[in-house]
Amino acid sequence: MDGRTSSRLKGMCAIVTGAGRGIGRSISLALAREGAHLILAARTEGELDVVRQEIEDGGGRTVMFPADLSREPEAVALVKFAIDYAGRLDILVNNAGLGIFGPLVDCATEDWDQIMAVNARGPYVLCREAIPHLRLREISYIVNVGSVVSEKGYQDQAAYSASKHALLGMSKAMAKEVQDENIRVHAVCPGGVATDLVARARPDLDAALLMEPEEIADIVLFLVTRRGNAVIDEIFVRRSASTPWA
Repeated sequence: MDGRTSSRLKGMCAIVTGAGRGIGRSISLALAREGAHLILAARTEGELDVVRQEIEDGGGRTVMFPADLSREPEAVALVKFAIDYAGRLDILVNNAGLGIFGPLVDCATEDWDQIMAVNARGPYVLCREAIPHLRLREISYIVNVGSVVSEKGYQDQAAYSASKHALLGMSKAMAKEVQDENIRVHAVCPGGVATDLVARARPDLDAALLMEPEEIADIVLFLVTRRGNAVIDEIFVRRSASTPWA
């Protein structure tokens, strides 16, 4: 963090998964700059600790929760930890993701199960556990970070595409279920972002033309600072070099 802070999220508590790197790190830094108390969740404690230090050096408040969120007990424990820590929950950002790529005929069932557990079942459990606490707030937010493959299918990404389709489908149904409780459910579906996952999935893309994680974080921050009557359900974000409206 660069030390510049605001207060649009002051007093609010946010969980960010996959917070140790890439998009999750950038989202965490952006929310902390606006005054949110951050619960940083990811599997790698060392990466989380670096982000924690960045936030604290910038005057923010945060704690870490190293966990494998594909395991239901750990996902349940994360929400309980947030409530014990902050006494409330205002924002849940489901960003953690796993990609294993290759032809469908080479995808083991165990790979499928692992991808679905991280990208779809983990967010499902977290949303289920978080909603009873989110409904206590005047306005609260769930942001599910999908992908271009939430709506499209790319070669050698069958299991990954299926998991992101599942996440988007859950977002659509859940938004209707919690609308009357003032819980706003958003899906952010970016194309190529400069992350390790994209580098493995699309080595053909020119790295210089990829979106930066901070650009996606700006969009998430925009969504969770809306208080008026305008609500955006989904934001589909493409690289400037990709074909418009494709």
